[in-house]
Amino acid sequence: MPNFKELVTFEYENEYESAYDLSVKRNFSIPKIYSANGDLQKRWYVYFSFRDPKSGKLKRQTPFYGDANKYKTKEDRMSVLVIYRKVLLRLLNKGYNPYSDNLELHQSLTSKNNVANNLNLPDKVLPKSEPILEKPKMTIQEGFNFGIKLKEKLVSPSTKRDYESKIKNFSKWLSVNHAEIKFISQLNKKLVLEFLNDVLDRNSARTRNNYKTDLSSIIQVLVDNEIIEQNFVKKIPKLKSTPERNKTYSQNIQEEIFEYLEVQDPILLLYIKFISYNFLRPIEVCRLRVKDIDIKNRRIQFKAKNSPLKTKIIPELLWNDLPDLTKLDKEAVLFTPNKIGGTWNTLVDNRRDYFSKRFRKVVKEHFKLGINYGLYSFRHTYITKVYRALMKDSSPFEAKSKLMLITGHSSMTALEKYLRDIDAELPEDYSTMLKNVHE
Repeated sequence: MPNFKELVTFEYENEYESAYDLSVKRNFSIPKIYSANGDLQKRWYVYFSFRDPKSGKLKRQTPFYGDANKYKTKEDRMSVLVIYRKVLLRLLNKGYNPYSDNLELHQSLTSKNNVANNLNLPDKVLPKSEPILEKPKMTIQEGFNFGIKLKEKLVSPSTKRDYESKIKNFSKWLSVNHAEIKFISQLNKKLVLEFLNDVLDRNSARTRNNYKTDLSSIIQVLVDNEIIEQNFVKKIPKLKSTPERNKTYSQNIQEEIFEYLEVQDPILLLYIKFISYNFLRPIEVCRLRVKDIDIKNRRIQFKAKNSPLKTKIIPELLWNDLPDLTKLDKEAVLFTPNKIGGTWNTLVDNRRDYFSKRFRKVVKEHFKLGINYGLYSFRHTYITKVYRALMKDSSPFEAKSKLMLITGHSSMTALEKYLRDIDAELPEDYSTMLKNVHE
């Protein structure tokens, strides 16, 4: 007797179209996708309920995983599950019943496939007893809203806002330059390329590439759900761009900044020390709440770039500068404009932008620092200090292994690339070698 997995796998590999008979009252719920809030460490699956013949009530059935969890990116995993979900719904509409042997259904599917193979014709040209439903026409806005709706379970709120902002700008551009384009199916490579060229003309190659990436991501959702035929944005080449790099501070400048802020802005100084001594990124500092500081064990927990939750020790150098946190509200935001530990009802991106502007006004203007110096520069500066201190008593591999525990980089490769980018690795004086060449 064919089991459920065999039936779904058969349909997944051999057919992708679906017909629905909405006139019949269903004995099942519409299949849904469980994506674990985007956590790739957990198993994702499709689930549904079916009416129990004994109780007459809908009963949750065994979820279907298939091969989805073999995929390592959210987009790939969701693409597979979207197809599984559609195939499962098609099977349910055709009469699949988890409480019967489904032999007749399996035979009909096998027979249909054999006929297609014997005639050497694709499955789509075989006569169908079910009506073929035309794809509904989606407007530009409806199509993009649909794509963002599916994406929001897989990405962070800030990424969703990026999608919405870029889609909004693209839609405005279309309404001004191509008012005749009304439906999502009318989009093509030429139109998107024309828009990206306009973005490049007004901004940088990096901004243009960011627009391409986000548009492609949303378009791929529409392709996966058969709303449009292909992701033509993928065929548009990415432009070469040179990102601006934050330079490390010299010892003298860094000390002068700290001494200046002790008097002028102690809150900003403590903010910078979390970046300098704990090697946090500015946005990671902005996410911190009082409850994230483990006072007893001198630990800090935060959402990092490469993991949903990371734990680090708080070095004594930073711990001695912290105020008494025991009497503060645990839910309070650690860094606010006017005090440590308070209410600040704004998005974390806005908090980061606020402190960046505050640093520019208080520090950069006073010290007349160039565009390549910023808050990130403190992270680079202190990682360089620690690495060079470790190198005095360790081999390069030992030094990097210890440093990786401190900085929180996810791999040795990532750390080595970072150290190259900030010029932390410098050779010893090679004058002797140059002298020998000339002799």
